[in-house]
Amino acid sequence: MQTTTLSFENLHNHGELFANMLRARRELFIERNKWDLPEAMGMEYDQYDTPASRWVVVHDELGQVLAGNRLTPTTARCGIYTYMIRDAQKGLLDTIPAHLLHDEAPVSETVWESSRLFVSQRVPLAQRRPIYFNLVQELAKAARNLGATQCLTLLNANWTLWYKRVGIDMTAMGPVMEIDGINNQVVSMNFASNLH
Repeated sequence: MQTTTLSFENLHNHGELFANMLRARRELFIERNKWDLPEAMGMEYDQYDTPASRWVVVHDELGQVLAGNRLTPTTARCGIYTYMIRDAQKGLLDTIPAHLLHDEAPVSETVWESSRLFVSQRVPLAQRRPIYFNLVQELAKAARNLGATQCLTLLNANWTLWYKRVGIDMTAMGPVMEIDGINNQVVSMNFASNLH
């Protein structure tokens, strides 16, 4: 198992890994979850997959994607879009409720958003925990390397059952809300105490 943090600067060094990650996202989010998302050439993408973002990918030595995640700076801007949680709060995304945060969405160089977090459905249930742990640890490392002390993410509201096992300090930032029949909540992953 390997973990790679991709950016537009380095993705050419990793062959098909970026495309394979977008294919794995399509397989899960569009085919399995039936989300109405943009797709092309068998890949899922959205307006936040830009040079401002980074992608943390857990994969095997052959490039088969096991898990992934996207990191986007809260200072990002592309047309009317910034980052997913803030844009939802501003009413720009009709699939996510606008009341997802207790306070106004932050815009700061030290706060990034973690989105599109997934573990491939091809990964057997017994192998998911170590893969998820590896993904979250690499996400934390990548965020710290980018100068982030905090990452906001929209997660299944069951995060309180497992967050201590991955060693990340997490805090609820909004109410529990139902999206597509699943209870979700915006959570802050706090890295400030772990910065070197």
